[in-house]
Amino acid sequence: MEALQFEDGTPPPLRIVVDLSDVPFMYSSGINVFVATYQQVSETQGWVRIAGAQKAVLHVLTLVGIDAVITCHPGIEQALSA
Repeated sequence: MEALQFEDGTPPPLRIVVDLSDVPFMYSSGINVFVATYQQVSETQGWVRIAGAQKAVLHVLTLVGIDAVITCHPGIEQALSA
């Protein structure tokens, strides 16, 4: 999640796809990073997309409502072409 933290004044990219296929579980700190990244990227008319989230991670993202603001896709190719 360090790759999504842009606190040093560096502007975030306009388009970000986060591959979560190797992430077995997500804690609240990960959720907070997604929210902060979404807010930063949205300010510049960009987007964030999630790809390859495993069932447990997708459940957490859905439970807290992240999937309502950051679209989740089964794979990187789908996220890039959406």
